Amino acid sequence: MTNKRNRWIINVVLILAVVAFVGFSLIPLIEAAFQGQQQTATKPTPTQSASATPKKEELEAQAKGYELVLQREPENATALRGLLEARLGLGDVKGAIAPLEKLAKLNPKETEYAILLAQAKQQTNDTEGAAQTYREILKTQPGDRNALQGLSNLLLQQNRPEAAVGLLEDTIKTAPQANKIQAGSVDVGSVQVILGQVYASQKRFDEAIAVFDEAAKSNKQDFRPILGKALILKDQGKTEAAKPLFASAAELAPAQFKDQINQLASAPSPGASPTSVPSPAGSAPSPSETPVPKP
Repeated sequence: MTNKRNRWIINVVLILAVVAFVGFSLIPLIEAAFQGQQQTATKPTPTQSASATPKKEELEAQAKGYELVLQREPENATALRGLLEARLGLGDVKGAIAPLEKLAKLNPKETEYAILLAQAKQQTNDTEGAAQTYREILKTQPGDRNALQGLSNLLLQQNRPEAAVGLLEDTIKTAPQANKIQAGSVDVGSVQVILGQVYASQKRFDEAIAVFDEAAKSNKQDFRPILGKALILKDQGKTEAAKPLFASAAELAPAQFKDQINQLASAPSPGASPTSVPSPAGSAPSPSETPVPKP
């Protein structure tokens, strides 16, 4: 039951990303590792076709049906999820906010709903509401990676890179205390990876590499900081120095990321910044790759 619910959540994340062209990550391949094994569950099979996608009329009918149910049972979780999915399928991100708010309220411990709510608010230009939603998550779960990634991206879009850096540095600084209160609540290595992404997006490559090196030293089995450093070196034209790092990252990475890492390693470097590497399957494009303002 839990796996089925998680799969539905990820599908909605993907719909929201496709509809509104926004993502959490500045280096999408690294961030995609946060979802890990869940990514493969959403990958289309060869037997799927365009005909399997619900038509507009069907989605509109579904939405009306769920609305009728919610008039009688305003907290019916199944109807709320169905209405959310139908509205997102119709590209109605603004209309998705109301059911998301109810789902987030009904499921305060499941931050996926609040993350989706923050995304939807951001995409409808309610940046203050989006920031507040992310911060509310971080009050109770200071190490939530999606909230940290989402809020730092939002701050970058607002041309506030120092605020993004400060958010992540403060999280790292207070991690020991947070982990004493609740063991494992803040994964310092993951926060360092996000911080490295922020530095890379600002072309502060020396600082990014330093953070990636520190993260790699703390966890020698984590491919993300190694890949982050490899991408920066390649972007700087240091392809020979990057090669062994790509190889190491591919060796350490879960199977579903190995091919993508190898493709990045072998692709010609056009001098694009590390923030514009191709998104992996199931990962939304980064804000730097998409038009602004959002719909």
